[in-house]
Amino acid sequence: MQVIVRQTKKGIELKIKASPGSRKNEIRGVMDGALKVSVTAVAEKGKANAAIAKLLSKALGIGRSQIELGSGATSSVKKFIVKDIELSVLEKKLNELPGCKEG
Repeated sequence: MQVIVRQTKKGIELKIKASPGSRKNEIRGVMDGALKVSVTAVAEKGKANAAIAKLLSKALGIGRSQIELGSGATSSVKKFIVKDIELSVLEKKLNELPGCKEG
């Protein structure tokens, strides 16, 4: 299954299924079009959201300033906005992540 991304005026919207308080920080694949992301940070005061943004930045090889939370601050399903990148480039990077290959 493929991660669903959508171009918006603010940037590219990326759906995330978050699992805060996990054993390790990792991208675990795709579920219902959302990228499954586990982080060790707890879901309080934005700590998990910040950890997800940092993990995405590192995994996608883009700057931390290019990623911001769009919606779902207190929900397990979130939408992050990725800025200053072409849609095709982001899709290629997403397909290279573990458990995210098309096919």
